[in-house]
Amino acid sequence: MTDRPLMLLDSASMYFRAFYGVPESVTAPDGTPVNAVRGFLDMIARLVTERPPARLVACLDLDWRPAFRVEALPSYKAHRVADGTADEVPAGVPEEVPDGLAPQVPVILDVLGAAGIATGGAVGHEADDVIGTLAHHADGPVLAVSGDRDLMQIVRDEPTPVRLLYIGRGLNKAEHLGPAEVASKYGVPLERAGAAYAEMAMLRGDPSDGLPGVPGVGEKTAATLVGRFGTWDELVAAVSDGADTRIGASVRAKMAKATDYLAVVEPVVRVALEAPVDLSGDTALPTEPANGELLDALAARWGLESSVGRLKAALEKAAG
Repeated sequence: MTDRPLMLLDSASMYFRAFYGVPESVTAPDGTPVNAVRGFLDMIARLVTERPPARLVACLDLDWRPAFRVEALPSYKAHRVADGTADEVPAGVPEEVPDGLAPQVPVILDVLGAAGIATGGAVGHEADDVIGTLAHHADGPVLAVSGDRDLMQIVRDEPTPVRLLYIGRGLNKAEHLGPAEVASKYGVPLERAGAAYAEMAMLRGDPSDGLPGVPGVGEKTAATLVGRFGTWDELVAAVSDGADTRIGASVRAKMAKATDYLAVVEPVVRVALEAPVDLSGDTALPTEPANGELLDALAARWGLESSVGRLKAALEKAAG
């Protein structure tokens, strides 16, 4: 077990994908949709089977739009807010969640608890921050699982290896990414591929997160710029230094118009490394359910017998 990783699941990313990937016609005996529950549990079972971890944490969004990010950049995820599209929607407003998904999240948490799979969250922070913090402090290998490209910034080789299983196109097309793969894919420097990816994302922007980026600076230009500097602070300082030839006149003019954005975007994009993570229990991969009777009762109530059975079998096999 010692060579096996700590597996960190971006839970919301996974159950949203399960919700849209499994038909809503999949229901419990009382007619309640359980497509996201079944899809999420099946994903965990497959991951545990194919990539057995030593420890496993389902990481949660306790605040999907944290105040510290909204205060820095009011447009952050504003377009995802329920009943509001204005740029300056305050933090703490609920994310727009499909009606069929909302009641399934508590079921997922109940099943994870009964199965003995630890959950982790941090008040005022997103799941990305939980993953970033646990990975940063890990004393062994880490494998994060997410469909969020932002988590490419956590990959590293030292002091302990951290990898991302990127499932943006589904588990069948999952990409196992480390520094070499991120550097090759995006043209950022290998020696600091994770940090450089985050800096490229700051410049490029990301409409899905409400990040405007620097107008006129695309992904390739952003990657080239990042590769010319050792740190973000060094790059930003060079914008006002006309003698620094690492930024051409045209790009400098574009970045100069975005100085207010450049001054605040870093804490918005970088994942927190010191979030106050609270774990529900032991992170060791369970060898048997924490509460088998409750797990069976939940499976019967919600029509999850097949998915819970696959999860149990996967955990037993991995433990053996």
